[in-house]
Amino acid sequence: MAFLASVFGRILLALIFIVSGVTKVMNVAQTQAFIDKAIALPADIALPVGIFELVFGVFLAIGFMTRISSVLLCGFKLATIVVFHSEVSEPAVLQAALRNLAIAGGLLMVFAYGQARGSLDIWRERDRARRAEIRAAKAQAREKGAREAEARLAAEPSGG
Repeated sequence: MAFLASVFGRILLALIFIVSGVTKVMNVAQTQAFIDKAIALPADIALPVGIFELVFGVFLAIGFMTRISSVLLCGFKLATIVVFHSEVSEPAVLQAALRNLAIAGGLLMVFAYGQARGSLDIWRERDRARRAEIRAAKAQAREKGAREAEARLAAEPSGG
């Protein structure tokens, strides 16, 4: 049950970023207008931000580079709080800041426990471990074969 909860939780958390990224990519002008109204950032930052959210949201959903994705998205959410939601005297801004803080906390949980079964990271790690075990077994077999060959040579009568 914990396995399903971690996979579905990771996917649901990633959906926030996937939907937000798609929205930003599809409505670049509107996103840029929102950014310009809030803070003076470069004019063409809306598209890279949308792509960032979309790509790392998908990575998080499928469990690819889970720890890196969760840390980057957590940093992104914390930066969003500082840049866009620092006026916590307004109730709506405070609510948005707390929501982003909760998302950042969830991302830290993914960082801590997100490399569970069902993620590509674990499958890749398991494959690496299997390949290492195979290499070690082959090396042991070669070493054993060499010792047996030496023993046979030592046991043969010398023809001299």
